[in-house]
Amino acid sequence: MDISLKRFFAYLKLAVSNLVGSGRRRLLPITLAILGTLSLTGCETVHFYSQAATGQLKILAGRKSIDRLVADEKTDPKLKLQLEWVRAIRAYAAGELQLPVESAYSDFTQLDGEYALYNLIAAPEFSLSPKRWCYPIAGCASYRGYFDKNDAVRQEGRLRAQGYDVYLGPVPAYSTLGWFDDPVLSSFVNWKPDRLASLLFHELAHRRVYISGDTRFNESFATAVSRIALPEWRRRNGIPQPAVKSVAQARRVNGLMVAARKQLQSIYDDTGLGIEEKRARKAETLQRLRRCYREASAGWVQDEKFARMIEKTNNATLALVSEYQSQVPAFVQLYRDSGEDWEAFYAAVEQLGAQSKDTRKARLKALSERAQASSKKVTGPSLQSDTCMSVAN
Repeated sequence: MDISLKRFFAYLKLAVSNLVGSGRRRLLPITLAILGTLSLTGCETVHFYSQAATGQLKILAGRKSIDRLVADEKTDPKLKLQLEWVRAIRAYAAGELQLPVESAYSDFTQLDGEYALYNLIAAPEFSLSPKRWCYPIAGCASYRGYFDKNDAVRQEGRLRAQGYDVYLGPVPAYSTLGWFDDPVLSSFVNWKPDRLASLLFHELAHRRVYISGDTRFNESFATAVSRIALPEWRRRNGIPQPAVKSVAQARRVNGLMVAARKQLQSIYDDTGLGIEEKRARKAETLQRLRRCYREASAGWVQDEKFARMIEKTNNATLALVSEYQSQVPAFVQLYRDSGEDWEAFYAAVEQLGAQSKDTRKARLKALSERAQASSKKVTGPSLQSDTCMSVAN
């Protein structure tokens, strides 16, 4: 047996025994599944799961009860206020959104670093379909998460050397899909209340519906739940809705990204183009995207987030945006078709998830088309234009 595997088994045996002894028995089944998988895999996989298990166990071991922290006079007043928001958001998610909150986000963990982990997304040079990685229990996904940033950077380098477009980004929060009672993390606890609510609604939605092997379905569904729920949550808590100008800016950026995807897809699908010509046209399209964004964003305030995203745009980032956003209109339409009733909506989503992936895709496409037909067209810069000032599709 490889020495790293022996060390990994020894560490998990000790860690699990300590945590199970303190009443956290939900660690046991997932740990046994990981161990069974590792016994059949190679050194690189062993190392990946080793850092994953180490990072997850460390977060769980550092949990502190939010109720106790709020009651403790020694707790920092700012943290206490944020944790009180978390309790209110949890109650709203359970009562109004009918999400399976249970004990999720009832604890708080202070991380050693700024972020919980780092997600790696990769796509081939001439494809907008992300590389997929498969895991025990969770199935296959279009990203790979690393608690150890150095490991993530090394893997990023390997993939770049193989010709992939790569994006490596920090992740402030993630869901273990109900296997563990996920804690609130220091990486996001200080967010503004509505952003905090948006995140928790998204992550809790994963506990309600999760289809193994379909990242786009899962992320678009969770994003839709958050998007649908947030306006009413803001209204009830006296929090203003986003400024019309900021919403319009986000839509314009999204429109440019969609246009870039369409142009790149046509380049990649053109069998009459050679590799060098595809490479040149790809570069031209991405350069035009950045130029169009600079023209569209002239005079904007606080556009740093969008600017960073545009500058990093490649096949991997476009794939990532698509995974989280492309099917959201379809799920919003399905919510309307369900009488805007949460339980009926979740039941419809579960029924859709039980169908084959091709059937799901066709059904979601039809829902998206209906949603698009019933919505007003938004004008903005077009990537097709030399001046980027004509009306967008």
